[in-house]
Amino acid sequence: MAAHLLAHLRGRLGFGFAVLAFALWAAPVAAVTLDVDRDLCHAQSAATVADSSLSKLRFSCRGTPAGYQQASLWLRAPLDGVDAQRGDIALMVHQSRFDRLAVAFSYADGTTRWQQVRAGDYGPYWRAGGQILFEAPERNAALTAVTMRFDRLSGHQFVHARIVPKAEAGMQSAGMAAAVGAALTLLLVSCIYSLSLAFAVRRQYLAWQAAWSGTMLLWGTLWSQVHLALVPGLAGTVTTQICTFLSCLAIALATVSAATAVDRGRVPEGLRTAVLALGLGVGIAGIPLALIRGSSLGALADVLGLVVIADLLAVTAYVGWAWRRGSVEARDFLAAWGLPMAVLAIIHVIDVEDGLWGGGSKLLVLAAATWQALWLAAAATRRLGHLRIERDHARSAEAQAQQLARRDPLTGLPNRRGFVESVTPLLERARADNLPAALLLVDIDRFKSVNDIYGHDVGDVVLCGIARRIERWEGPMCTVARLGGEEFGLLTIGMEGIILGRFAESIRRGIAACDHSEAVGERLVTASVGVAEVRPACDFQQLYRLADEALYDAKRGGRNKVVVQRHYDMPGRASGREVAISN
Repeated sequence: MAAHLLAHLRGRLGFGFAVLAFALWAAPVAAVTLDVDRDLCHAQSAATVADSSLSKLRFSCRGTPAGYQQASLWLRAPLDGVDAQRGDIALMVHQSRFDRLAVAFSYADGTTRWQQVRAGDYGPYWRAGGQILFEAPERNAALTAVTMRFDRLSGHQFVHARIVPKAEAGMQSAGMAAAVGAALTLLLVSCIYSLSLAFAVRRQYLAWQAAWSGTMLLWGTLWSQVHLALVPGLAGTVTTQICTFLSCLAIALATVSAATAVDRGRVPEGLRTAVLALGLGVGIAGIPLALIRGSSLGALADVLGLVVIADLLAVTAYVGWAWRRGSVEARDFLAAWGLPMAVLAIIHVIDVEDGLWGGGSKLLVLAAATWQALWLAAAATRRLGHLRIERDHARSAEAQAQQLARRDPLTGLPNRRGFVESVTPLLERARADNLPAALLLVDIDRFKSVNDIYGHDVGDVVLCGIARRIERWEGPMCTVARLGGEEFGLLTIGMEGIILGRFAESIRRGIAACDHSEAVGERLVTASVGVAEVRPACDFQQLYRLADEALYDAKRGGRNKVVVQRHYDMPGRASGREVAISN
């Protein structure tokens, strides 16, 4: 089952990253990124000013906008080129923290067409990948400019917009939806699988890992706006704030998962405490960052980015230390953290927010999280597979040891312990079906003299020969054993009276007929047999006591004899004793 799930995860992993790789390298060349400080002119007004006041605003194409968080920020981009002449353009804006976004498409004939979204209502404009798509209405006049109006925008540095041809906008939306869908599906599989493993093997770090995968799944769902298909009222600021908190929580959970995966004795306690403190700090920091909407949000986000890098470095040092001390879990975590660390380093050094079809750093983080989740799930499967193999080997060795503990090492017959265990179901069957039961104790006559005269090695040869003869009577209704020393036992059910006596006599004769000439020459080796016959069947201890008394009588009566002790607890049947003398 584990191997099947592992293969399933690997197949989905390959498919998902093939889709993501296509998204990364198939970026359209016709898209134009709008940089606020470079490509856009800006103006400000009170939030109560009507959109129709656009023509009265005075735009500045220099400097940086400031002080607009409680007002309206207007950003205007002039348009030219063939697509603008045809009006075949679309504006793709990444969602951010604002109350309302209104987009004006201005035409050469002086006409302006408005489209808008607001927090809690993106209407038909939202697209997977955290983007909002505005398509220019088709008119005979050429487009001259596009203007974006943000009411109560948290920060202009979070504005990411692109001008793309309409056809490419549709292709980008479809590609982004496929990439995000693949990543979210893989995260869901990883979350369910890790959670099931956590319950199955009761490992704490797997539960934290499942919580991390679930958090990243929820974050990816909200960031990509997939949830708007079901809950459109969460569009805008609320979703962005939740995503901020979830991203910090995911880092905290990942840190705890890495810390709990390693045994405490493998790393210094101070390093473990520092790692957990950093992870907890990042998680707590997500609460105020999710609520802030002022101009300080950008600076705080940069500080948090540095803390996150410090946390990742601390986790890397932690698992690296444990790896050097021989921790297999640490090795897997180090490999899993490699890609997320590289991604976080890249997005803090290189500005990728406007790349990857507008998914930017968020899509990279989602891809890295998917890789990490599936790597850890696959690694856990591999480790558990090894543990299962070791467990099976241990169980097999234990079963073999138990089997050996029930066998006589010299003759290969069951020993007294194995005999008692095997006779129990036979006696229960005899009681249930009201069948007679009999225990035959076979003791080799004057066996001590064989050991004294010929040596214990020869005595062992004699015992093995007799054991092979006795083993022939093993069957569904009879079980045999070497009870110790030169004493053997047979328990049978369903035989009584004359038939049982003849069976015991055949055993005595068979043992006497064994050929031991190579070991003891012409010496005859005989046996005495004590038989306890009962009906109904009693417990083994009582049966053994009766058979032992019969065996003692056979020995005292001259050996090489069969003595049957009968005990009936039935009306019309008398208990008694019978002696069969050898010929």
